Amino acid sequence: MKKLLVAFIVLFAAAHAHAAEKPLLDKAKAEGRAAFYANITAVEPIMKAFAADTGVKAEYTRISTTKFVATAVTEFEAGKFMADVVQGPLPILELLKAKGMLAPYQSPAAAGYPQWTKKDGHIQLFGIEYVALIYNKELVKKADVPKRYEDLTHPKWRNKIVMPNPANHATTIGWLIGLKENVFKSEAEWMKFVKGLAANQPMFVASLGPTPAPIESGEKLIGISMPKYIITKAPAPLEWARVTQPLLGTPRAIAVTSKAPHPNAARVFVDYWLSKKAMGMLAKDVGEYVLSPGVFPPIDGMDKAKVIAIRELSDDETRKWGGEFKKIFDVK
Repeated sequence: MKKLLVAFIVLFAAAHAHAAEKPLLDKAKAEGRAAFYANITAVEPIMKAFAADTGVKAEYTRISTTKFVATAVTEFEAGKFMADVVQGPLPILELLKAKGMLAPYQSPAAAGYPQWTKKDGHIQLFGIEYVALIYNKELVKKADVPKRYEDLTHPKWRNKIVMPNPANHATTIGWLIGLKENVFKSEAEWMKFVKGLAANQPMFVASLGPTPAPIESGEKLIGISMPKYIITKAPAPLEWARVTQPLLGTPRAIAVTSKAPHPNAARVFVDYWLSKKAMGMLAKDVGEYVLSPGVFPPIDGMDKAKVIAIRELSDDETRKWGGEFKKIFDVK
């Protein structure tokens, strides 16, 4: 009898949960669409899958990281902020929350995510924009592949490295400081690495996006780049150096907006985005490192890598260290 009672309770709870989900989807369908502001790229397949699976249209607007806050706040203060859902680096969403632009929402789809990804009832982390050493596997011998970040300072890499400009690229500045705070045992060891890297005279590009091209062409052999390009640039001869230290990156986050024109569709969209299906697409098709348990990009060895989220620097810190790196790297 006791077992039958437990079974009844479980079935009742499941039926109740299903009943609760259905009205939300019905309301979302009545609203018709969810507008998504994001800095992430190559997510159109998820938008199409969301529409096919839910019957709700997803409208994607990409806003670059550097313009995100200014664009969103200007629209919000003018009463013209049309986003239902926003996605971006964690600090951006924290700034939007401080201005009252985010609504509280804890998605049931995030139930299995690590506890540290659930920030404050408003913001949910779903991935890490990870950085690694990427090299041309046809031109670099296996014995020469770095096993530690420090190996990048060896003279054999002189004039053979590409990286974003450390004087003004915020992600690279944050990555270098992340190494200081999370990898190197002392500031002296870290500074030795930074100066050794600078001595090898890397080629500077504007951001991480242009880093794979000179490696693919053989103009440069190795770079501070992103592993996802192994997927998105295939069949380019790109591989990542399996250093013994952690890979570092800034956390990616998502949230519902406080004045969402389509609040129910917004919640349905966030639930879908955090699902294993959508996160699997993001990992498989785009090579992103996601935080949905057990989901990894199809990059050999990435399921065993230690990837940690680093803190975002303040504007003052970014300016300060950008100035320091400009001198160290002799950026003209």
